[in-house]
Amino acid sequence: MSAVDALSTTFAALADPTRRAILARLASGETSVTELAKPFSMSLPGISKHLKVLEKAGLIARGREAQWRPCRLQGEPLKGASDWIGHYRKFWDESFDRLDEYLRELQANDKPKKPTRRKRRRHNSGT
Repeated sequence: MSAVDALSTTFAALADPTRRAILARLASGETSVTELAKPFSMSLPGISKHLKVLEKAGLIARGREAQWRPCRLQGEPLKGASDWIGHYRKFWDESFDRLDEYLRELQANDKPKKPTRRKRRRHNSGT
């Protein structure tokens, strides 16, 4: 699979909040499908579909130890996504720096000026 296709597969897998929650849980260590399914109000086959998407993207690995089938996080695709996003960090940083500078200029120009004293007119009442 090419790097772009792998990246597309990674981002597609990360697009779903259930899959992101599964990855967050697996960041604590490997666990079984049954344990992964507990916090979700969906069937085991539903969780298994999510796991297949994550596995296809290379984000998780599923093992087999007798009756226990542990899932564990695989970090390489996440690093690829992070690296890709990192290429745009310079652009974002520069854009935010320019915005900060512009806002400082606006605030400097917006400072209230000291009110000038007006000369009071005296009205002659004719008395």
